[in-house]
Amino acid sequence: MYTTTPPQPPKVIAEIGCNHMGKMEIAFDLIQQAAKLCGADVVKFQKRTNKELLSPEEYNRPHPVPQNAYGPTYGAHREFLELDQAQHRDLKAYCEEQGIVYSTSVWDLTAAKEMAALEPKLLKVPSACNLNKELMSFLCDEFAGEIHVSTGMTTLDEVARVVELVESKGRAKDTVLYACTSGYPVPFEDIALGEIVRLKERFGSTLKAIGFSGHHLGIAADVAAMVLGAEWIERHFTGDRTWKGTDHAASLEPMGMRKLVRDLHNVSKALTVKASPILPIEEVQRAKLKANQVKW
Repeated sequence: MYTTTPPQPPKVIAEIGCNHMGKMEIAFDLIQQAAKLCGADVVKFQKRTNKELLSPEEYNRPHPVPQNAYGPTYGAHREFLELDQAQHRDLKAYCEEQGIVYSTSVWDLTAAKEMAALEPKLLKVPSACNLNKELMSFLCDEFAGEIHVSTGMTTLDEVARVVELVESKGRAKDTVLYACTSGYPVPFEDIALGEIVRLKERFGSTLKAIGFSGHHLGIAADVAAMVLGAEWIERHFTGDRTWKGTDHAASLEPMGMRKLVRDLHNVSKALTVKASPILPIEEVQRAKLKANQVKW
């Protein structure tokens, strides 16, 4: 139910991910733009231990989309885009200078341990890894910050097992669960915003919050996600959607992210009921337009 007090706008995560293309100077520039131009609340990167994630066959095979490859094999491509712990420490320090929260997705246990050591406010478990019980258990047991989890490619029963785990370890109120469709980009008919409502109905009272992680085009769906109850909105973020790589096409450029933050804040102000039957802004119009109406 809406009240006369507008809800807080959702927190916005600008996911840089690997859109830095392996260059720290691009990462720093995207942090600065997300913070100062766009007004996002969080920037998020990714951390992988590629030889832990990939079999030797997967590591050594050619990249499936050669025009997006940064190396002759998929493993070489992933290593080129990987930033080490010291670089992530520098990114976190720069985020603090710019007044924005640093975070990263962790794709494996080694990455989780390295990133947890930096003591960020939150770490994200991507959709691909949310059934990694060892990873989830480590975050619950050893990481003091918030645990954010995406639910793409995951059945509702599997999501329930994730929630049961964090609840059993006393971390449910530190956990944010995201409705998500895993595709790049996702067509509108597959965004499935109703999943936000379903997750809220089933898990909303148990967890800290429900969010929305989108890989679609434009920003209209994100505003709808807020209206449906998403308290966190995550979108991929890039300097140029035509840059080389797989995530740029499903990302927002700086002006798109700026408009998203603006629209979320403005629409949140509108999500109220009237504070009085006739608002002050309506009084002058009522006096002018209804003065000669027959009164009931």
